[in-house]
Amino acid sequence: METRTFGRTGLEVSVLGFGGAPIGVLETGQAEVDGVLGLLLDHGVNLVDTAAGYRGSEEAIGRSIGSRRDDFVLVSKCGQAFDDLPGEPWSEELISSTIERSLARLQTDYLDVMLLHTCDLEVLERGEAVGALVRAREAGKIRFAGYSGDNQAGAYAARLDDVAVIQTSINICDQVNIDCVLPVAAECGVAVMAKRPIANAAWKDLNDQPGFYARYAETYTERLALMAIGPEDIGFEESDWAELALRFTLSCDLGTAIIGTTNPDHVRANIEAASRGALPEEAVAQLREAFVEAMGDADDEWTGQT
Repeated sequence: METRTFGRTGLEVSVLGFGGAPIGVLETGQAEVDGVLGLLLDHGVNLVDTAAGYRGSEEAIGRSIGSRRDDFVLVSKCGQAFDDLPGEPWSEELISSTIERSLARLQTDYLDVMLLHTCDLEVLERGEAVGALVRAREAGKIRFAGYSGDNQAGAYAARLDDVAVIQTSINICDQVNIDCVLPVAAECGVAVMAKRPIANAAWKDLNDQPGFYARYAETYTERLALMAIGPEDIGFEESDWAELALRFTLSCDLGTAIIGTTNPDHVRANIEAASRGALPEEAVAQLREAFVEAMGDADDEWTGQT
């Protein structure tokens, strides 16, 4: 598995990472979680992403691979309110309590990265939320502070001295952050995690997507239809959509692309696709051009999807 330098953190991360939302939201059985995570780690995938808001995900990951803590970079997200935790959203009290709970759930005494989970620009500007992560870092509970978000807020966060990692949406149907966030991150030495790197399989009919995926895929499905481009237009087979999408994202200036799945066959296919590296420059240019042209013709503004 190819690895890349993770910004100024000093970490080396696999280009393919694991996103822990589905195993929580889809209430995946522990045996299935164990199988997927074990397969990923055994094939060199060394970044695991989850969030306090992904119901059951932190606990399942902790039970599954807590004993292999030295084998992977662990990322979680916080800031949103929960009924069983004190404090207002994005407050220091809430963030501190969430971090403590995440450590217990994940069966670890530190997180490599804790991200603010898509707060708006105003919250970032107030500074309390970032400050809470800084104090957790100083206490040794997290190694690096970061932000998960898009567009102007993502670019703003990347310029903050205390933000070392940005997670942002980058895929064939979501290219705004390539121009908005990535240049700032590169300038500031901030590590980048691409979320939704295969565009929630936007090439599939929405009726064939499970409810959880269909809700997120709808916007991308509409965009891809307007882009009017397919794998065969750039030298691939129709069956290559998933590989094409992942390799497009990996062609960007980022550290890792996180994909959530509960299917071992999909894990193997993603590992194989990632092993083929970035797309040829001509293919990337064609997909970029299709996005720009479709965005110009669209009735609504195409922004990075939070």
